[in-house]
Amino acid sequence: MTTATVTTATSSTPLGAPVHASVIDREAAHFGRMAAEWWDPKGSSAMLHRLNPVRLRYIRQRVDSHWDLDDASFAALKGKRALDVGCGAGLLAEPLARLGASVTAIDAAGESISVARDHASRRGLAIDYRVGGVEAAAGERFDLVTSMEVIEHVADPLAFVRGLADAVAPGGLLIMSTPNRTWLTRLALVEGAERTGIIPRGTHDWDKFLTPEELSAMVREAGLEVTDTTGLTLSASGFALGQSTTLDYFLTARRAADAYATPANATVIIPNPAMMPKPENAV
Repeated sequence: MTTATVTTATSSTPLGAPVHASVIDREAAHFGRMAAEWWDPKGSSAMLHRLNPVRLRYIRQRVDSHWDLDDASFAALKGKRALDVGCGAGLLAEPLARLGASVTAIDAAGESISVARDHASRRGLAIDYRVGGVEAAAGERFDLVTSMEVIEHVADPLAFVRGLADAVAPGGLLIMSTPNRTWLTRLALVEGAERTGIIPRGTHDWDKFLTPEELSAMVREAGLEVTDTTGLTLSASGFALGQSTTLDYFLTARRAADAYATPANATVIIPNPAMMPKPENAV
C-alpha cells in the first residue's frame, strides 16, 4: 500500500538535519512532495485514509490483548510511550496521542514533519515530531513502536528492524505492516494502482517487498518474539483484516518483560578492596 514515508534523513530535510544510515534520498523526496495533501482524504494519500481505520483496529486489538486493557476506554494508552517511525504527516501519530500515549513520531521528509507539527498544533495535540530516520530515537525506549508501510522504503531492512527493536522497552510491542512480495502485489500495486494514478507513480519497488517469513526472521534476529501475523485484504467494501497475507500484512512482536534483567543465578564479582592498588599518594 502507499507508505507513510521513508524513515531516513535526506536532502529534503531542513538544513542541518541529521543524516541517518537508513536514508534513501529519492524516497524521502518522493513523499515530501506529497506532504501538502497528506490530510486530504481525496488527495495523493487517499489510500492511506482508507487504510488508517484498519490499522488502528489492528493496533487496538494487539495492545488491548497484550496489556489486558479496557477495550472500551478512550485513553487506553495513557501512561505509555509510543514511537511511530515513518509517520508522514501524522495520520497514525495523532490517534495514538488521542488514546493517551506520549507520542514521538519520526519521518525523513522535513516537509511532512512541518505539516504534521502544524496539524497537531491546531488540534491541541502535543506530539514530539522529529526529522530523520529510526536513528533519531537511538538510546530511547518505548512501550509501543509502530512502523506502517515503511520497511520497503529503507536502505537496509535488517538494520532498520534492529533499530526498531532496540527502541522497544522490556514488555513492549513492535507493530509493523508492509506489502507482501507476491504476484498480486506486483499486479495490484505496481502494475495497477500506480499506472492508473490511484497511488503516485514511483511509490513502490516490488523487489524490496518482504514476505512474512523474511520479516519474521529479521524481527527474531533483532531479539523480539513474533506473536502475531495478520493479513490485510481488499474487497469491494474496502480494506479488512483477514487470514490472507497475499496483498499486505501486519506483524506484532514483543520484548520479554525481563529482557534486560540480571539472571537470578548470575555470578556477581565484587572486588576485594585489599587487593586493589593504592593511589601513589596514599599513606
